[in-house]
Amino acid sequence: MKIKNYTNGKVAEAELDLAPFGDNVRIRTLKDAVVMYHANSRQGTAKTKERSEVHGSHAKPWKQKHTGRARAGDKKSPLWRKGGTIFGPHPRDFSYHPPAQQRRVALRAALAGKIRDNELVTADLSSFSAPSAKAARALLSGFQGPRRALVILAAPNASAWKSFRNFPGVVVKTAAELNARDVVAGGLLIAERAAIEALAKRVGETKKEGAA
Repeated sequence: MKIKNYTNGKVAEAELDLAPFGDNVRIRTLKDAVVMYHANSRQGTAKTKERSEVHGSHAKPWKQKHTGRARAGDKKSPLWRKGGTIFGPHPRDFSYHPPAQQRRVALRAALAGKIRDNELVTADLSSFSAPSAKAARALLSGFQGPRRALVILAAPNASAWKSFRNFPGVVVKTAAELNARDVVAGGLLIAERAAIEALAKRVGETKKEGAA
């Protein structure tokens, strides 16, 4: 398949074998994975005080009967101002982890969707031997300056990360740490050829999955 390629300051086309990613976008699996990654990123620190935790006296404010007023136990009642909260949130862990195969299929589906929408391009990032925002800006301009972009590296490269980090909407990831949520939210994917090959080995479609 021919996709756009950025090399030496010029944008051209290059042929790339994208067959390992398939053409089947499993929407349900992809949606479940994105929901899982969102849940795992939740802090779960919301906290309110219950009746036993708020400051106040346990004394009964008035006697039970013959006052003409409603019965009251203490000033910590949730019905009163500054009282406790009924069924309020408490710190909890929202994270869960589906099978690794399901996460792998979701990542492949996300990449297949980007390929289908022509939102995958390659770039030679070996020139980033030193941080250069100017070079990063030139690369993004070559692809019409996308509002959001995900730069995928084959291996960690501090110079490339420092070059792109100040551009709003641009995220830098390595092929090893990429997940389905990153791809879905990433906008245009700008990947090194070696990174695409690494992803193909990581999430390539097997015969058993292809028959499913």
